[in-house]
Amino acid sequence: MTLSSDYNPPQDPLELLHHDSEIAVVNKPHGLLSVPGRGEHLADCLLSRVQAIFPEALLVHRLDRDTSGVMVFAMTAHAQRHLSMQFEKRTTKKAYVARVHGRLASRSGTVDLPLIVDWPNRPRQKVCHETGKAAITDWRVTKYEDNATRVRLSPKTGRSHQLRVHMLALGHVILGDPLYAEGAARAHDRLMLHSEELRIKHPNSGESLKFRAKAPF
Repeated sequence: MTLSSDYNPPQDPLELLHHDSEIAVVNKPHGLLSVPGRGEHLADCLLSRVQAIFPEALLVHRLDRDTSGVMVFAMTAHAQRHLSMQFEKRTTKKAYVARVHGRLASRSGTVDLPLIVDWPNRPRQKVCHETGKAAITDWRVTKYEDNATRVRLSPKTGRSHQLRVHMLALGHVILGDPLYAEGAARAHDRLMLHSEELRIKHPNSGESLKFRAKAPF
């Protein structure tokens, strides 16, 4: 990932939502990498902070640096395999909250547009019907604001920047997006995208679990 040299992640205490012998669930803050970047100045990340408390913690999935919200880590190799398979087979359920620019005309819909990295402009992604990988997002309006709309986003796939590019393709970029927004839509103190809810099955018991962290915006 290409990042500017002014990486100054928040230093708030780790917010632990759940912990047992197999999993740890945390609320990732905005502005913090999920995993280390290249170079010592990008070493601080959510994975290293979780491992400072739980040295055995293993990565399962990621959120963009600028996205906040629920992330799960595995405490054992078994749990990592089990959870990774759930994400791969799309049996997990994810719900995000976003504030987008403008007013969406419809109350709900689905974006089905294939995505691929925009190589000359990476880490940006783009819609490409020839070489892109399938990407599907359900969306629903929850509130209209002044020249903005609050939406609930439910990705059915897990492509890089999927929600950000799909909202851009609808003509309603996510507010505060440093990569895709321009002008007034970009002039916010953070990317208005938050992973509010994650549903998984426990790696040992198979019990369905739901974890939530309220959006801070």
